[in-house]
Amino acid sequence: MLGFYFKYLMLYITLFFSAFVSATLLPSSSEVVLVTMISQAKANLWLLWLAATSGNVLGSCVNYWLGTHVLRFKHKKWFPVSAKGLEKAQSQFKKYGVYSLLFAWLPIVGDPLTVIGGIFKVRFSLFLLLVSIGKGARYLAVIALASGAQAVL
Repeated sequence: MLGFYFKYLMLYITLFFSAFVSATLLPSSSEVVLVTMISQAKANLWLLWLAATSGNVLGSCVNYWLGTHVLRFKHKKWFPVSAKGLEKAQSQFKKYGVYSLLFAWLPIVGDPLTVIGGIFKVRFSLFLLLVSIGKGARYLAVIALASGAQAVL
């Protein structure tokens, strides 16, 4: 009986870490892991949502923290963004506003958005709320689509 619970605990922990890595600047795809878990395991969908969302939001918080410290290196030769690039990012962020963090779930632009949120010192509570809403909604949609497709099959 204990092995049964351990199996599911490991399932949720694996998804949490997959979602965490996916939210950092490292390449990964937690949606594939989530859909696979839905199709192959009889796991609780709400716990899957909680594991994926919390891992992904925590990864975004790491990006935010990195953003709060990254500008001290902007004058180094190896710094990946030029002064002009930083100005452009700030301009875009001001243009679209802090609410652009609702789109932190998007591929390619989402992770840098969370770093930019840290660079421009978005109030952390607002950052956390907006990123959580966007990422939670994304995983809810993935679960709904995957479990709906599984029910059809």
